[in-house]
Amino acid sequence: MTATPKSVAVLGGGISGLTCALRLAQEGHRVTLIEGSANLGGLGTFFEHDGRTFEKFYHCMLPSDGPLLRVLETLGIRDEVYWKPTTFAYAHQGRFFPLNTALDLLKFAPLRFIDRIRVGITGLYGRLVSDKGLDNVTTVKWLTRLSGARAFAKFWRPMLEAKFGDRYHDVPALWFWTRFNREKGESSGERKGYIKGGYKHITDTFARVLSALGSEIRLNTAVQGIDLDTEGRTLVTTAAGVEKFDQIVITLPTPQVEQLIGPALRHEMPALDTSTDYQGVINCLLFIKKPLTTHYWVATPESDHPFDGVVETSTLTDTADRGHRHVVYLTKYLHRSDERFAASDDCIRAYWIPALKNLFPQLQDEDIEATHIFRAPFVEPIYKLGQMQLRPPEELIKNKVYLANTAQVYPVVTSWNGSVIQAERTLAVMGINKSVAPATVGSRTEELKLNKPRAVAQPLRPAVAKV
Repeated sequence: MTATPKSVAVLGGGISGLTCALRLAQEGHRVTLIEGSANLGGLGTFFEHDGRTFEKFYHCMLPSDGPLLRVLETLGIRDEVYWKPTTFAYAHQGRFFPLNTALDLLKFAPLRFIDRIRVGITGLYGRLVSDKGLDNVTTVKWLTRLSGARAFAKFWRPMLEAKFGDRYHDVPALWFWTRFNREKGESSGERKGYIKGGYKHITDTFARVLSALGSEIRLNTAVQGIDLDTEGRTLVTTAAGVEKFDQIVITLPTPQVEQLIGPALRHEMPALDTSTDYQGVINCLLFIKKPLTTHYWVATPESDHPFDGVVETSTLTDTADRGHRHVVYLTKYLHRSDERFAASDDCIRAYWIPALKNLFPQLQDEDIEATHIFRAPFVEPIYKLGQMQLRPPEELIKNKVYLANTAQVYPVVTSWNGSVIQAERTLAVMGINKSVAPATVGSRTEELKLNKPRAVAQPLRPAVAKV
């Protein structure tokens, strides 16, 4: 326990905020976790259907997600994670092409044979090459050089557009390199994990442990401002009034942080980079009575598909967690200013469901139990060349105001595991959990250093836009 307990406000109840609150509370600090919505979990939040809870945005774990799994171990629920083999496929002109092994790639008809070879070499090279200098090379240039202009235009560019829209041109190759290495699997093939009871079980356990440690959790409490008083003490303003804390840890997206900063705080802190914007996402979740596919993920990069991918999470989850229904997510990344982001739920259903039925003709209206539409405006930072220099610092004001959000996660993949890594970086700057060093760039990214996955060169599994 720390010798000088402090009052600490943690702003945001996603996985970063929960991790920070847990570690701070374990150190003996008086933690107040403030969340604007009715639920904890951020993008891992849930809704109820037929007596069960389901994630609004699909989630899974990888065996290499060491930091996240260690948090679950701290919570006493790591053994409740279960693992299953999963596969990926690519939809092209009404056909589905598996892309999980070298042989699958050699049979991948959408590309010419020589391009298949070059794409395969790209995948292998991406797993073996150093990351040195890749922050200053665009993914477009890097992949075009390795795979060729024809393979880039037909294969890689649609996937980049699916993730970043028309802003993919400046995304650094370091981002793509990190994805190659996160998806690195074991020799037995790709596996993904889920937890009994769903991600609500994780957030419920966080809440229970935090309460046992004396922390206060405030839901439905939107932060209206953050500032410093005349004595330099931190202030948090909500509808209930202004409250003083010794320290603040902010886990909100940078555009939201910018709107909250008061004049005294802004005068004292370094300027935040506001040029890094975010892509949002629309998820259409379907409960259906029969499976669509045996694949966990089907990429749908062709322009006639209104969604970027079909994710059948029921290939991963047990019936104890979902019932005997099958659960499918249709996902589309786009900017919050895009008119499609504001389209009504009925409009999305009227466009997306027929497109899904065209892709899977066996699907009939009577097979669909229910559909739900969910949106999130701040999901994936839109990276630019030299992004490492644009990441906000973990410490905004020494010993007082700290930041742990997804704008800092780069080059680690944006995921719950990446957010835990960033939370631990920020905590390390605060002097907590000192075994995890602050972010640095070396010959390998910090995610790989922290996770220490088994280094096994694998056949290409294309890095697609997975949350």
